Amino acid sequence: MGSSILPDLGTEILIPVCAVIGIVFSLIQWVLVSKVKLSPGRDSASPGNNGAGGKNGYADYLIEEEEGLNDHNVVLKCAEIQTAISEGATSFLFTEYQYVGIFMVAFAILIFLFLGSVEGFSTKSQPCTYDQSKTCKPALATAIFSTISFLLGAVTSVVSGFLGMKIATYANARTTLEARKGVGKAFITAFRSGAVMGFLLAANGLLVLYIAINLFKLYYGDDWGGLFEAITGYGLGGSSMALFGRVGGGIYTKAADVGADLVGKVERNIPEDDPRNPAVIADNVGDNVGDIAGMGSDLFGSYAESSCAALVVASISSFGINHELTPMLYPLIISSIGIIVCLITTLFATDVFEIKAVKEIEPSLKRQLIISTVLMTIGIAIVSWIALPSSFTIFNFGEQKDVKNWQLFLCVAVGLWAGLIIGFVTEYYTSNAYSPVQDVADSCRTGAATNVIFGLALGYKSCIIPIFAIAISIFVSFSFAAMYGIAVAALGMLSTIATGLAIDAYGPISDNAGGIAEMAGMSHRIRERTDALDAAGNTTAAIGKGFAIGSAALVSLALFGAFVSRATISTVDVLTPKVFIGLLVGAMLPYWFSAMTMKSVGSAALKMVEEVRRQFNTIPGLMEGTAKPDYATCVKISTDASIKEMIPPGALVMLTPLIVGIFFGVETLSGVLAGSLVSGVQIAISASNTGGAWDNAKKYIEAGASDHARTLGPKGSDPHKAAVIGDTIGDPLKDTSGPSLNILIKLMAVESLVFAPFFATHGGLLFKIF
Repeated sequence: MGSSILPDLGTEILIPVCAVIGIVFSLIQWVLVSKVKLSPGRDSASPGNNGAGGKNGYADYLIEEEEGLNDHNVVLKCAEIQTAISEGATSFLFTEYQYVGIFMVAFAILIFLFLGSVEGFSTKSQPCTYDQSKTCKPALATAIFSTISFLLGAVTSVVSGFLGMKIATYANARTTLEARKGVGKAFITAFRSGAVMGFLLAANGLLVLYIAINLFKLYYGDDWGGLFEAITGYGLGGSSMALFGRVGGGIYTKAADVGADLVGKVERNIPEDDPRNPAVIADNVGDNVGDIAGMGSDLFGSYAESSCAALVVASISSFGINHELTPMLYPLIISSIGIIVCLITTLFATDVFEIKAVKEIEPSLKRQLIISTVLMTIGIAIVSWIALPSSFTIFNFGEQKDVKNWQLFLCVAVGLWAGLIIGFVTEYYTSNAYSPVQDVADSCRTGAATNVIFGLALGYKSCIIPIFAIAISIFVSFSFAAMYGIAVAALGMLSTIATGLAIDAYGPISDNAGGIAEMAGMSHRIRERTDALDAAGNTTAAIGKGFAIGSAALVSLALFGAFVSRATISTVDVLTPKVFIGLLVGAMLPYWFSAMTMKSVGSAALKMVEEVRRQFNTIPGLMEGTAKPDYATCVKISTDASIKEMIPPGALVMLTPLIVGIFFGVETLSGVLAGSLVSGVQIAISASNTGGAWDNAKKYIEAGASDHARTLGPKGSDPHKAAVIGDTIGDPLKDTSGPSLNILIKLMAVESLVFAPFFATHGGLLFKIF
């Protein structure tokens, strides 16, 4: 078997050091962003305060001076708008977290009661699940430590989302002010701010997990099976908070967006983010609570779950049985190296390549993905060589499978490259630089109906290659290293999470920057620059969602495998009625969930549209710009609707595994998990890409950058109005239902794994009665 080259002490130093480097790097980026001053006066434009010292800014002149606008007032106005957005986002998240906090405490009690009752709250040691000849810690210990790790994961997830939102609202106006000096300066400010969030989240997630493992080890000692079973609560906590963040934030942002677009653009013919539109502040707040806070919690959940799934399987393989610490912590070492790789990659965007023109923005973001993937492949090869023995055994449904270290390297690498393929296919279908989106834009000539038909077809078609990529990576990784291979493939896809999140957070920050430029009355040239940043951000957001969905599919399959092992099911036979009915019900759940979230956005948007219309009709001088709209009422409509409406979809996801497990048993539950995974992935990909394509088709017409686009425009033309309708239909698809579905499939799987001992002991009540 041999031992690993890297000593255990090296592992114990490497993981926390990499995490601390990630946190320090994010703080440095934050300091650089904060050099852009939001106080009026000449210093706001001086070269010393641009955060890039003349790089990417080339000419440090201010357009405003050329056009004779008062610089002082513009800066003050930007600061004022930024404060309004920041306060709106903070108050919404605090309200959301109060409700989520109550749920968190209630669910923690549930975990303790269910898992503690497995052995009747006994404090005696018990025979181990996988090796009856040894004794392990009592079930009560698993209950207590699973509850603690659940709370740890939940708090880390909430903090990740909140910090991301704070950074985004701090950077949006700074990006707007930098846009006066050139598109390069604005790009760097937005990208650096995204990097702050990406690195903080990746490093915090890793550090908290590592500290939790070491603290739990003080009690568990040599019982590694019990230790890592208790750690699975960390993934459950992360994902359950992410669900509420994604659904609540998604309903908030889209209610405001749809209301603002339908009345403002279609009925009143005023530009996007016009300060006369009452829903405009709520719309910009929504970008931060939905796309930033929700996305942060979501990817943190994926990361936590894939680590937990890999650790659970490893603990019952030769690594855990022989107590080899370095190979045991292989998943954490991959994440540690990922932080260093992403750090180097980020420097390419901010310090190596200059952006001098609008057309260079998207290639620069794509370059980030390619560089990080190539560097990470080298990193994984080195880690697999030094941290793993040359051969070892992996638990494979009751047997031990012989695996070589190069096979495990291929498992991680195949996940990593599958992620890149999914990212690029998503970009092809959602970027207005390629024919699919241009075809959708062209279909707007004949009205909204053809636009909707083309957009739906595009979404369905965009599933094909990502599903093949996921299928191939599952086949390869399972063939080499069973379920552990799939878990580390998911980790491979998420290993460059810091870069992925930086690119993803960049989009909403640019979107906000454009909104602030419009509301502050800046020149159209600045708005063009922020629009270009935003259009690239739209595509990268779609790429981020692609990564999240792809990794969710692999993560939930790995968790499913761990659940089947833990619930001591030897095989899942589709032909037995117990399993088949589970499959059918599971495949239906994503549709039920999507129906709930779509309807929630629809009913909230209805209230918003009525309120915006009421204000336009009853406030004299609003259209003329002499009176101010009542922004606060619109913010309140979005807040109330999202808090009320996020509860039923959340309850559906959280209660389904409990009800099925208790009443129908583990076989039916395994069917439900498989069914929801298979149908959820397809709906999530098609919904996200359809929405993204409609949004960019609208932007393609608005930008009028090509002869073809100019024949469809300008803003306010019939094709443009048809495109706006498509965009508003796509809003809940791409920002509420689609992204929330990947949490549904992961969350049900990790919840089933945490409660597996209880279901295996006390589940299937209905079948026991009959």
